[in-house]
Amino acid sequence: AQKVYGWNTLDVLAFECGDPGEPVNAIPPKAWARCHIRFIADSNPDTFIPAIRKHLDHHDFSMVKIEPVPNNYGLATRMAPDNPWVKFVTSSFETTLGKLDKKVAFLPNLGGTLPNDAFSEVIDMPTIWVPHSYGGCNQHAPNEHFLGKIAKQGLILMTGLFWDIAENNTDLFKKG
Repeated sequence: AQKVYGWNTLDVLAFECGDPGEPVNAIPPKAWARCHIRFIADSNPDTFIPAIRKHLDHHDFSMVKIEPVPNNYGLATRMAPDNPWVKFVTSSFETTLGKLDKKVAFLPNLGGTLPNDAFSEVIDMPTIWVPHSYGGCNQHAPNEHFLGKIAKQGLILMTGLFWDIAENNTDLFKKG
């Protein structure tokens, strides 16, 4: 959560150095890395590559070539906690989760790896992302898994939300 909420991060996703199939005890002549920047709302991703270039050059790594992957991100987004849609969904979740002895955790930011900005910024439609997971699931890791108990809780949670939307005949999506 803090990576999406608190600050921008540069992560190394994969790298190759030397010949992994035939390693030798020497500094390899070349290396390759695929990096990723997880960034928060209000950050301008167009400034990232120049900042990285400046940092590398400052530390005498001007030989490092940076090749950005074109059109590989959406903008990070932030939903205001007082948004009526957030309040409605949070209230619905609190009602449903209270029956399950769980608490609602609202994280207002979504990192720029999903095209959420196409909805929230381009067409001005508020979005709520509801992960049906838990902290130790190792999402997107080789041993990622999805527990039946968590899946059931997710189904209960979403059923409660859809019920509340239908019962309240909400005008949250209508423009005034």
